[in-house]
Amino acid sequence: MFGSGGGRRGGGSQVKYRGQDYNAELHLDLLQAATTHQQTLNVNGKNIRITIPAGVENGQKIKLKGHGGPGINGGPNGDLYITFVIADHPHFKRSGNDLYTTVDLDLYTAILGGDITIETLTGKVNVKVKPETQNGTKIKLKGKGFPVYKKEGEHGDLYVTYSIKIPTNLTQQQKDLFTQLSKMK
Repeated sequence: MFGSGGGRRGGGSQVKYRGQDYNAELHLDLLQAATTHQQTLNVNGKNIRITIPAGVENGQKIKLKGHGGPGINGGPNGDLYITFVIADHPHFKRSGNDLYTTVDLDLYTAILGGDITIETLTGKVNVKVKPETQNGTKIKLKGKGFPVYKKEGEHGDLYVTYSIKIPTNLTQQQKDLFTQLSKMK
């Protein structure tokens, strides 16, 4: 009744296992994070070209499906998770889509007003300074902040704080003029 050659015992259906997920860090500076660009990553000997959208956050993670470890017994590949690490910038501090910077203002421009040039991520802009501007005054440059992630053409704002610099190495004539001014109060 139980002759050999009939049914196959076990072993016929192998279990398929999904491949291992990989984790990688991608280091960018603030200017790279502000522009959509492509980079090539080498993962286990394979080059993977990815497009990084402008506006990625520090610590943000993206998943590249199927770029992890190979599946076992015909199972699907694992995924690759990339975490973005964005370095601090010497002049701009980022908070969400807004940028913050401090700009030195000379005493004469602070008192009399005038035009100054301010550096933004996308280039220089001319700004009018009101007369009698106080130290620590904050102004907002609308739309001059960081690009909004995956929203083409949208930007946060740039907040500029004025730091008034007191002149040093004054000539005797300049000191005399300041003395005259102080007596006019």
